Amino acid sequence: MPIFEYKCKKCEHKMEFLEKSNSKDKHACEKCGSSDMRRMFSGFSVGQSNQANGSCPTGTCPLS
Repeated sequence: MPIFEYKCKKCEHKMEFLEKSNSKDKHACEKCGSSDMRRMFSGFSVGQSNQANGSCPTGTCPLS
């Protein structure tokens, strides 16, 4: 299952959820309680990593 990042439209707090890509689950902001959330693509869900974007040129950098 992919990780999806959600951003609250009211307070702009970001959260991540592990869920199926076709999930219809509704999430509420853990900071302000608003249910007006926008699903965004996280770096993991689109196949990016620190090593893939060149920030670790040797490939031996520790995981953060």
